[in-house]
Amino acid sequence: MTESKTRKSAQVVGFGMLTPVAILVVEQLPEHNTGALIKEVCEFIFDDAAIVACLLRQWDIPTGIIGTAVGDDTRGHTLANQLKEWDVQSDVRFSRDFKTPLEVDVSDETGARTYFWQREAKVLATLDDADLSMLQGADLLYVDWYDGDHILRAMDEAARLKLPVFLNFEHGHANPELLSKYASRATICQAVTDAAQKEDSNPLEVAQKLLRAGVQTALITLAGEGSLVVQGTQILRIHAPRVHAVDGCGAGATYSAGFIYGTLNGWDLVQSAKFATAAASLKVTRPGLKMLPVEEILACAEQIQVEDLSINR
Repeated sequence: MTESKTRKSAQVVGFGMLTPVAILVVEQLPEHNTGALIKEVCEFIFDDAAIVACLLRQWDIPTGIIGTAVGDDTRGHTLANQLKEWDVQSDVRFSRDFKTPLEVDVSDETGARTYFWQREAKVLATLDDADLSMLQGADLLYVDWYDGDHILRAMDEAARLKLPVFLNFEHGHANPELLSKYASRATICQAVTDAAQKEDSNPLEVAQKLLRAGVQTALITLAGEGSLVVQGTQILRIHAPRVHAVDGCGAGATYSAGFIYGTLNGWDLVQSAKFATAAASLKVTRPGLKMLPVEEILACAEQIQVEDLSINR
């Protein structure tokens, strides 16, 4: 009975891969076959669905994660305990068929992150029989495109429950099949256009492509340059503040969490986009994923410049 009530209280539910991560912060990546001094090591829970749930929980939003099973090993049980410590609702499943995967991210002061991850098919397949009951009573579902077709079941259940779906699509918009399959099921979609993410294209064209696919709100992140936000005929160019980057790991997920936070609080598009941009910008100034208080992010957001490029203003 207690577990059922707890599950219903999650406002935002993430669905996706669960893996521990070690974030190594260096000044710059070394040349091949050489080394670099590590300035700091931070340990957290990845992937982005778990990051978003943990970040929002720090801002007092009740969250939950429906994730892949983890290994019945020390790493897996440590991850489950960390979710409990963060007060993120979950029902972590343990398997003896595989070891808990691990991700290692190396962040340098250019704002880039180089990552090494394990994504075995049999681990991802455990999403297919994950219990979706946590979605009942939630306000939003968050999914990532790189979990593949495993996310479709959760997206369809959210549609049945009339829940909005936030899709992190990155450069997946470049694939017409994925655009039709995933974006058509999303309410809010976050994408990238930079060449480092394999697709160097016009942000407005990408946003319009997402809207044509059925998305209601398109968020195009532009790394240190801010973002472009499009909803209907409203087009906003959000300029990021200049900051000294220390650790870019999780910046995109922080932007997602910031926009979701604003949406849940009933803020308008400008307020939500400025808060998301401020949160992501401040996140890269220090290592790890410990969030700054909402008040500090709001203070930064007040200084952010917004251009209204809307049609028929």
